Order: sequence, then C-alpha cells, then structure tokens
Amino acid sequence: MGTHNLTVKQLYCCLLPSIFVIISFQASFSEAETHYHEFVIQAKPVRRLCRTRNTITVNGLFPGPTLEVRDGDTLVIKAINNARYNATLHWHGIRQLRNPWADGPDRVTQCPIQPGRSYTYQFTIENQEGTLWWHAHSRWLRATVYGALIIHPKLGSPFSFPVPMREIPILLGEWWDRNPMDVLRLADFTGAAPNVSDAYTINGQPGDLYRCSKQETVRFPVDPGETIRLRVINSGMNQELFFAVANHRLTVVAVDADCTMPFVTSFIMIAPGQTTDVLLTADQTPGLYYMAAHAYNSANAPFDNTTTTAILEYKSAPCNANNGKSSTPIFPQLPGFNDTNSAIAFTSSLRSPSKVNVPLQIDENLFFTVGLGLINCTNPNSPRCQGPNGTRFAASINNVSFVLPTRNSLMQAYYQGQPGVFTTDFPPVPPVKFDYTGNVSRGLWQPVKATKLYKLKFGAKVQIVFQDTSIVTVEDHPMHLHGHHFAVVGSGFGNFNPQTDPAKFNLINPPYRNTIGNPPGGWVAIRFVADNPGIWLLHCHLDSHLNWGLAMAFLVENGVGKLQSVQPPPLDLPQC
Repeated sequence: MGTHNLTVKQLYCCLLPSIFVIISFQASFSEAETHYHEFVIQAKPVRRLCRTRNTITVNGLFPGPTLEVRDGDTLVIKAINNARYNATLHWHGIRQLRNPWADGPDRVTQCPIQPGRSYTYQFTIENQEGTLWWHAHSRWLRATVYGALIIHPKLGSPFSFPVPMREIPILLGEWWDRNPMDVLRLADFTGAAPNVSDAYTINGQPGDLYRCSKQETVRFPVDPGETIRLRVINSGMNQELFFAVANHRLTVVAVDADCTMPFVTSFIMIAPGQTTDVLLTADQTPGLYYMAAHAYNSANAPFDNTTTTAILEYKSAPCNANNGKSSTPIFPQLPGFNDTNSAIAFTSSLRSPSKVNVPLQIDENLFFTVGLGLINCTNPNSPRCQGPNGTRFAASINNVSFVLPTRNSLMQAYYQGQPGVFTTDFPPVPPVKFDYTGNVSRGLWQPVKATKLYKLKFGAKVQIVFQDTSIVTVEDHPMHLHGHHFAVVGSGFGNFNPQTDPAKFNLINPPYRNTIGNPPGGWVAIRFVADNPGIWLLHCHLDSHLNWGLAMAFLVENGVGKLQSVQPPPLDLPQC
C-alpha cells in the first residue's frame, strides 16, 4: 500500500466506522525534518476571463506552492518581497506556540516586509496534523497569494484510515477582473462596499461556466471504486460557499485540522478561512461529474452569484462516438444562495469523534457583539461618503472598530515596552445592552475607532459568545482566532440568553476549530485555554469586514518559565 511515504495519502486522525482498518506502524520513529523554502512574492502575468493581468503570486504560481510536512517538522521559509506592495504571510491554523513572530498579520505580530526586503519565517509544527493553509495577511494580497499547508502524522504514529488511494487539495477562491488592491483602494476612498468578485475558482481556475475558461477547467481523473480524500479549503476573500460533487456522497472526517465524527452529506458549507476534509468514493456509473461551488449569502447585500466548476473524470468514461469527446458532465444539486437552514444543518452535524477536554470552570466570560456599522459624515454628499445615506461603512466588536497601528506592530511595541501604541481596555461586554437582533436604534450604529486589546493571564479558561447584530444587516461572520483552536460548544438564533442557553451547550464532544461563524441573526459560543503567550488577532475572515474594523486582539501574558514565555524575536524581524 505504500503506507510509509507521502505519495499515498492517509486519513490518519479520525476514529472512523468499522470499514476502516486500524493500522499501527511498526517502523521506528524517524527524526523530525527541517524543510527550507524560498517564497518569492512577485507579479506575474495570469490570464483569466479572457484577460491577462499582472497578478501578485508566490514563485510565479497561482495558487501558490503546496507545503507538505509531518507533525514535529520545522519550516524555514524565506519570504522575498519583489512586489510593489508591503506584504506578510500567515500560516493559518498553525498554533505558533510561544512564537508570535512567525504568525504574520501585518502590524499585529510584525511590521510588513517592504518591497525589496525579505523575512524568514521559522516555526515548528507541534501536535498538529491535517489540512491547513497559508496566505498573505496584508491588505487584499491574499486574493491571489495563498496555498495549501498539509500536515501528515509522525511516522510510527498509530492511526485509523479507510482506503483512500489518493488525496486532492481543493482550493476555493475568488477572482476579480481587476487588481484586487485597486478594488480595496476604491472602497477605502468612497466608504462604500467593495465590488464583489467576478468569478469563483477551484485550484485557480473558474471552470466551464465562465468566458474563456473551458479549456483550463481543472479535471481530476479517478478509477472506478477508488476512495479519494478531498482537502477542501475556502481561500476566498468575502464569501461562504456551498460545495458538492454531482451524484457523489461526501463523508466529512475533519475540519480545520481537527477530526470529526464521520457523517455523510451531499454538500458542505465552508467559510473563508475554514478547511473541510471529505472522503469521496468513485461508485457511480463511469462518466463526467462536476464539482461545483457557489455562494451561501447570509446578508442582505450584493454578492457574486456565479458558479465555479471542476470535473471528476472517470478514467473509463465512454466517449461520444460522433466526435470522440466525452459527454457533458452531470451537475450537482447545490443549496440555494440564501439557504440558511441547509448551512446550519451542516455545521450543526459536526462533532469530535470522542470525548474532548473542554474548559468547564471559566475564568474569562466574554460576550462580543459582532457586526457592521456606519460612520456619519459631516458632508454626506462627499465622494468619500458613498455608503448608505451618505455614510461610510464600518464594522466592530463590542462597538470598537479596530484600528491597526502605524508606528510599530502590536507585538513589537509590547515586547519593546513602547507606550502609546495600544491600550488594554477592550470591553468584555457591549458598552450598551440592546436588542441585538431586533430593530436597533440608529444612535447605536456608529462604532468608536480604537486600538484596544484584551489581556488574558497565561492558562486562563476563556468563553466567548459571538452575538450577531442586525445593524445594517444580519450576517454569518466567520471569526478566526490566531494562535489557538477552540471548542464550538453551542449556537442558536436570536439573542443569547445567559440563563437558559448554556444548559444546551455540548461539553462532551464539540468540534474543535480555528474559524467559526455565527448563525445570521444569532450567536455562537466557543471555549479555549489561553496557553500561548503573545498577541493574537481575532477577526472576521471576510476581508471587507476586517478592513472595516471587525477585529480585536488578545494579549496573553507570559506564564512561569521559558516554556510559558514568548521566545525572543528573530534578528531579521522587519521594522516599521
């Protein structure tokens, strides 16, 4: 079976049904490896939708290189910025224990890598395995600067797996028929929402349903009867997506590099930042079957209503006798664009495969309203006030619209003891209690802009309830926490009730994630242990919302001793 190398892909982390064979490797543990890479951030011509545009890439590739490592390995990645924009790279979902310097968000844990400069990210994978990804974390560069990060288990580790012969990374993305940085720049100037994307992509290609794209549609050849692991990543900028494969059932086995109790579904819903591992068995009549993804739109707002496709191609599929070409692929049934019931049914099905450690005694009980807002303008007719009714769009957590510092990064300022860059008075609850999902007074629509952090003691057991608001519109906000993963213990529609809703929490086998969305017009509760010292960004992974200020950061204090303290910064850490 070739189970000792990375060419045969294993499902290695999940306790699966009886059809799966438990294999315990007898091979001795090999020493962890160090992987060296050079990532050159550069503009390269990329042709999509009939036009060739200079596009920011890594090593000239779109999507960028796939990184494959094992748990325990170290990555040393020299990022060389040959583009005309400041840049940083984030290794989404990697815990970066005691090492915020490698996390990557611009002005949070580092100053940006300026054009013509370089920075080496060095970090070790510690007790993680599964599907993650990497992407730019500076402005809108991540629209095209991203790739898969696959962590295999240590050799010698016992694991359970079915018999997937292969695995395929599926990177879902968004494509603008213009420079994404110009799209952002225009939105920044006008205060209006940015233009929606012109296409979705699968592994960088829009697919058959877009102009000038049919020849490059991605095809995945399969043998009848084989089982394949799809590592699905939503690397899109601003849109949750439904994804399905025509006539094929998908067995969900992991999310965000944490195992799930397997369940069978005809589709998945996946938000930007999230990953979902599914098993697909090629058990249909040999032919052509579309993989497809389109929007799940939870807000009352414009969205890209197109559909991206790739083709699952049985190697024994018959050809059309007249022209030698294969027949038209079969199209999957995707939920409707606004089918919240299907989206919630999918996310509610996620469970850990067995009992997990969930914090029971809570030290920090936080209640965070998340949502949009509007900044009033003194001159509503100004070209810089083209949001609703002559305003500018904003977003906030607990009415604080997060502002990135300019003089230094948050982590560097904290480590260096530099005053005046941030404060640590982020509110644990909203400053005003109101009917969050009802008819909200317009006096509560304008947030306060500030750079506020919330301080946590090392080892604190934290609960956060993310409460959506109806300000501007209700919406599913996929919240991503850097440096940690968390148990998703409960969710519901309407306003969270602290007296009755906790009784319904799943404290036995909740799923663990690094990115989770709230039901639109509802709430979601998470729990985690603040066991990673440093400053860690919490933000909505819809990049238009991040740009408007839907973010904050935790300052996790050092604990006792070296193993509970932030390690010194590298010598080549960029300066602002």
